[in-house]
Amino acid sequence: EVQLVESGGGSVQPGGSLRLSCVASGFTFSLYPMAWVRQAPGKGLELIASINTDGTSTYHTASVKGRFTISRDNAKNTLSLQLNNLKPPDTAIYYCAKSDGGRPKCIGGFCAWGQGTQVTVSS
Repeated sequence: EVQLVESGGGSVQPGGSLRLSCVASGFTFSLYPMAWVRQAPGKGLELIASINTDGTSTYHTASVKGRFTISRDNAKNTLSLQLNNLKPPDTAIYYCAKSDGGRPKCIGGFCAWGQGTQVTVSS
């Protein structure tokens, strides 16, 4: 059974930092591109960053480029997202997502399997 367990969220002031982690199990992690997606209150899913299987190629959407960094450790089956210079519009539930389809929470060829981790940015 596929499991993606996110952690590391919290409440921070604007300009603050967080590091999100996702531990994967139930599939061969190193064979799948991975991503982080988020869902802000009252809005749809947004694909914010993705990474290829060996971590040599990444994508970050324009709104987070230069502030967020996606990375992976295939030896530890772990996906990470470093969030710097956080802003109030970054407030959302952040999900780790696997290259996949046919799930309720899918976008851009990636699907979330876990409960996500809440990030709240406010002063």
